Amino acid sequence: MIQTRRIGDATVTRILEYSGPTHDPAFLFPEAERGDFDRLESIMAPHHWVPHMGKLIVTIQFWIVQTGSSIIVIDTGVGNYKPRQDIPRMHMLNTLVREWLVAAGAAPEDVTHVVMTHLHADHVGWNTTWQDGRWVPTFPNATYYFPEDDFTFCQEGKNKAPGVIDVFGDSFFDSVMPIMNEGLARLMRPGDEIADCLTVHSAAGHSPGQVTFRLESKGEVGIFSGDIFHSPLQIMRPEFNSGYCIWPERAREVRMQMLNQLADEDALLLPVHFGDPYCGYVRRQNGGFVFEPATW
Repeated sequence: MIQTRRIGDATVTRILEYSGPTHDPAFLFPEAERGDFDRLESIMAPHHWVPHMGKLIVTIQFWIVQTGSSIIVIDTGVGNYKPRQDIPRMHMLNTLVREWLVAAGAAPEDVTHVVMTHLHADHVGWNTTWQDGRWVPTFPNATYYFPEDDFTFCQEGKNKAPGVIDVFGDSFFDSVMPIMNEGLARLMRPGDEIADCLTVHSAAGHSPGQVTFRLESKGEVGIFSGDIFHSPLQIMRPEFNSGYCIWPERAREVRMQMLNQLADEDALLLPVHFGDPYCGYVRRQNGGFVFEPATW
C-alpha cells in the first residue's frame, strides 16, 4: 500500500512493509501499565491498540521524498529473506516492497539517496538484496547515509557488550557493511544537509547515533522522527521509553524537545511505527500533548 502527500514542493510517499497487533505493551513499554492504555483508549484504539487482545499495533514503514531530481528513501525496514531467528515476525520475510517502490515512482535503480535515522535491524533491511549468493545494494545508484555514531558503535563491537540490548544484531553485517564494502556509504553527522532538502539533527538516546531529518518547503515542515516515538502513547506520556532505549534519560529529553518543536512549528510528524493513518501532528492540551492524526 502506498499513500502520497505534499510538503511544499516535495512529494512524500509512504511504503508499508507490514503492520499488525504484534507487541505486548509490557515488552515494548515496560514502564507502562494496562491502566495507562485503558485511560487513553479513545485515542489509541483501534488503530494503535487492540484492547481485547492487549496488543499494540506496530508498523514497519519507510518514506520516499521526491524533490527536483532527487528520490530519497528514508529508513528501509526489515528487508526480504533476512535471517532473524530471534524475532519470528521479521524472519525471512517475502513482501512486495520492491514492487511498491516501482509503483511509487522510486524504482530501486532510480533512487539517488538512502538515509537512515539509525541502524537498528528494522530500519536498514532493504539496503541490500540477496543475489547470486551474496548481499548486494538494493539501490545501486544511490548514496547511502549512515549515522556516524551508530556505525562506530557497531564497528567497535559495543553493541555486543554485556548488559547492552543488541537491536543492531546481524543486520550490521548483512545490511550495512555490504554497502560500506561497495563504496556507496557516507557517514553523516548532525548539521549535515542531504540532497539540498533534508537537514540532519541529533536524536541520540534510543540509539547512540539516532538522528532526525527535517524537510522544509514553502513554509511547511515535516520531521522524520525515527524511533523517538514508537506509538502515540509516548506523545501523551512522554516519560515512557521503549525497552530498546540505550540511554533512557537522554531519550526522554530528546522526546520532550521534539514534542515542543512539533507543536511550536505545526510540523508533520512522520514516524516509522505508528498505525493508521501513520503520521500526524502534535498539539498542546491541558499542560501536555496529544496526537492529532493527519488526513491523506
